[in-house]
Amino acid sequence: MPDIGAFHPQIIHFVIVLGIVGVILRLVSFTPFFTWSREAAMPFLVAAAVAGVVAAKSGDDAHDVPERIPGVREAVHDHEESGELARNILLGIALLEVGAFALRKKEKVARGLLMASGLAGIAAFWAIYEAGEHGGEVVYEYAGGIGTRSGEAEDVQNLLVAGLYNQARVARDSGRLDEAARLTEELARQRPDDANVKFLLVESQLKDRKDAAGALAAAAALQGDPENPFFAMRRGLLMSDAYVALGHADSAKMVLTMLAERFPESRTIKGALEKLP
Repeated sequence: MPDIGAFHPQIIHFVIVLGIVGVILRLVSFTPFFTWSREAAMPFLVAAAVAGVVAAKSGDDAHDVPERIPGVREAVHDHEESGELARNILLGIALLEVGAFALRKKEKVARGLLMASGLAGIAAFWAIYEAGEHGGEVVYEYAGGIGTRSGEAEDVQNLLVAGLYNQARVARDSGRLDEAARLTEELARQRPDDANVKFLLVESQLKDRKDAAGALAAAAALQGDPENPFFAMRRGLLMSDAYVALGHADSAKMVLTMLAERFPESRTIKGALEKLP
C-alpha cells in the first residue's frame, strides 16, 4: 500500500464524522422516533470502520517525522494507541452490524447484535474523542506535522517564523526583553523583505531595546505605500508610541489626529488617542 501519511488529517475527519453520525443513528434507532435510522446507521458505521483502518495506516505513515521532535514521542504514542483502539472498536461494531443484517430474519438475535453495537458505539464515542484529543496535542502543543508534512523547505521556514513570532511575544510578556529582541531580530533575518516583520522589528526596538529614538527613525524610514491603510496606520501608531516614550505627547497626538481624519472608523486609533497622557 502506498504511503498515505500526507492525507492523515483529511482521513481522520471522515472517521470522526462517519463514526459519530453512525453511532447517533444506531442509538436513535432504539427509540420510536426516526424509524429510518434503523437501516441508515449500518452504512455509516461500516464506512467508519473502513475509514478507521485507512486512518491508522496513514497515521503509521505520518508519525515518523513528528516523532523525532524532542519531547513529542510520548504524545505521538498516546495518539497512536488511542487511534488503534478507536479503529478496533469500530471494526467490532461493523462486524456486529453486518451480523445483524445477515441474521435480520432472526429478529431477536439481530436486535441483540444491534443493541451490542449501540453499547459499543458509546465506547467508540470515547475512543474517537481520545484519539482526537491526543492528535490535537501533537499538532497544537508540539507542532507535530506543521510545516514538516510536505518536506518543502518553505513550509519548514514558515514553521520557524511562526515559532519565532510567538516565542518573542511570550518572552516579552514574561519580561525577558533581551530574548524577545533576539528572537525578533532572527525573525527579521528569516524574512527580511516582509513588511509586517519590519514593523515587528521597529516595535521590538521600542519595547524590547527601549530605544525610542531609534524606533522613531526606523518607523519614519519604512518604505511602503502611504495610501495603504495597513501601512499608514501601523507606521503612524508606532511613531506615536515612540513619541510618547520620548515624552513628546503633542507630537504623538498630531500623528494620531491625522490618522483619525483619514480613518475615522478605526477604533484602534480612537483608543490610542484616548490613552494619550
